Amino acid sequence: MAQGKFDTFEEFWPFYVMEHALPATRWFHFVGTSLGAALAIAGVVTGHYWLIPVGVVSGYGPAWISHFFIEKNKPASFKQPVYSFMGDWKMWLLIVTGRMGAEVEKARKIREAQAASTATGMA
Repeated sequence: MAQGKFDTFEEFWPFYVMEHALPATRWFHFVGTSLGAALAIAGVVTGHYWLIPVGVVSGYGPAWISHFFIEKNKPASFKQPVYSFMGDWKMWLLIVTGRMGAEVEKARKIREAQAASTATGMA
């Protein structure tokens, strides 16, 4: 399915994964998400609330840069901000646990099956 409206996070997830197919893109997201969360938490804990928006920029900045210059696609957060935020954290956890590569392969197989189904249906 092309980037569009998804009814559930489960529908959105394979699309999200394929939008982050390149390892460099995933690492930019991981670093940005980690730094953004650390800054936001530090802002709340210390009372320096100005760190919260700095955390948001630090989180999304590297992610968006990776989409435009590495993956060469548009960030999913532009059209699906809630699911994209959820996807960022799921991807973060899968990276930490060493399971994200397998998730990319799984999503790749789903995309290939969908393409084959579409091609067969059109023949």
